[in-house]
Amino acid sequence: MPTNPATVPRTLTGLRWPVEPAQGGWYTAAEHEAVREMLAACDDWRTGWKNTAPVADFEEAFATHTGANYAVTFNSGGTALEMVLRHLDLQPGDEVVSCAINFVGPHLAVIGQGGRLVLTEPDPVTLNLDPADAERVLSERTRAILLTHWNGAVADIRPFLDLAHNHPHPVHGPPVVIVDAARACGGRTPTGAPVGAEGWATVFSFESKKLMTTFGQGGMVTTQDRALAENLRRLRTYGGRTQWGVNQMLSAMQAAVGIVQLERLDEMNTARIARAHERTAHLAEIEQLTLPPTVHDQTHLYYRHNLLVPEAWAGSGRDALMETLAAEHKVGSIVNDPVTYLSHDLIRAHTTGQHCPRAEQLAARLLCPCLHPRMSEHDEAAICGAIRQATATVAETYDAS
Repeated sequence: MPTNPATVPRTLTGLRWPVEPAQGGWYTAAEHEAVREMLAACDDWRTGWKNTAPVADFEEAFATHTGANYAVTFNSGGTALEMVLRHLDLQPGDEVVSCAINFVGPHLAVIGQGGRLVLTEPDPVTLNLDPADAERVLSERTRAILLTHWNGAVADIRPFLDLAHNHPHPVHGPPVVIVDAARACGGRTPTGAPVGAEGWATVFSFESKKLMTTFGQGGMVTTQDRALAENLRRLRTYGGRTQWGVNQMLSAMQAAVGIVQLERLDEMNTARIARAHERTAHLAEIEQLTLPPTVHDQTHLYYRHNLLVPEAWAGSGRDALMETLAAEHKVGSIVNDPVTYLSHDLIRAHTTGQHCPRAEQLAARLLCPCLHPRMSEHDEAAICGAIRQATATVAETYDAS
C-alpha cells in the first residue's frame, strides 16, 4: 500500500473533465444584482466598505436557516475552526479526537492551537467518524470530539454527544462536540435537525468548491453557546480591545452574495442530490464498485460521489483506474480524502505511533470522479460510460490475478 497516496491522476494534460469542479455553488442574476447594489452602496469615500449591516443580516439569516441561536462570520472556514479551538485554550496534553480520513485543514487547526490530535477509524459505509472507535480512544485528557460530515454524508451527532457526556474531563467536564460541516451546508441530520443546530459548534466553509460560496472564500460558525459566540466576535476583530485577536472579517460584498446563495441553497443541493442519485443508478450494475449510499431528506448532499474499488485493487488498482479514466477517457478524479498522516508531513510527525488500518484500507480503495449538477446530460452520460469502460479494463488485470 502506498505511503504517500496520490490525490489526483498523474496524467492531467488534456482532461475534458477536471479532477474536481472549481466551483460548487453557482451564481445567477440575483447574485449579480446583489453585487451591483452593494458596489453602489459602498462606492463612496465617506462610507467605503465599512458597512457591517449586510454581515449582520447574513449572520441572522444563517442562524435562522440552521436553527442556531448564534451565527458568526469569518473570512474562511479554516480560520473559523482555528478560533473555535482557540476558545478552548488547549493546554499541553489536551486531546482532540478526529477521523483519520479527512481534509488536512481540521487536523492542522488542532495542531496549530496546541492540541494533541488523536486519530480514529471511519465508519466503513459513510467514512464518517466511527462512534465505537472514537469511544476506544477517549480518555481523561479528551477536550473535544471533532466530527466531520465527510463529503456531504451527514453524520448522526447523538452518539458523540452521549460519548462526551459519559467521558467527562476532570477539569472541564464533558468534551465538546465540534462539527466540521464545510461539505454539508444545508443538510439535515438523521434526527431531522438542520446541520448547524446540534453540537457545541458547527463550522461552515464558503470556499469556491463548497455547496455555497461567497466569492471563493468565507466561513461561519453556528452555536447555541452565547459565550462562545461573543468570544468569536472578539477574536475576529483584534480582540475587542480586551484580548488577543486579528482581522478575520467577512466583507460586506461577500455577505450580500451569501444572503442570496443561502436563499438558493436548497435549490442547488436538490440539483446535486438528483444528479448523484442518477449516477448511482447508472453505475449500479458494475460489480467491482461500491457506490455511496442512496439516502434522502438531505442527509447526504454528495459534495463528492465516492467510489470504492474492491479490496484486492486497493492502492495500485485504484490508481490504475484513475489513470485509465484520465488517459483514455479524459475524466479527472480525486482521492477526496486520503488518510491525513499519510498525506501531510506535519500531521505524520505529530501522530507518530498512531495507526488506523481500516482508514488506510478504505482510502486506498477510494476515488471520486468529477461530478457537478450543472454538467450537461451528455457529459454525465459520457462520464458514466467512461467509468464503466475503465473499470472493465482494470478488471481484466486485477480480477484475473
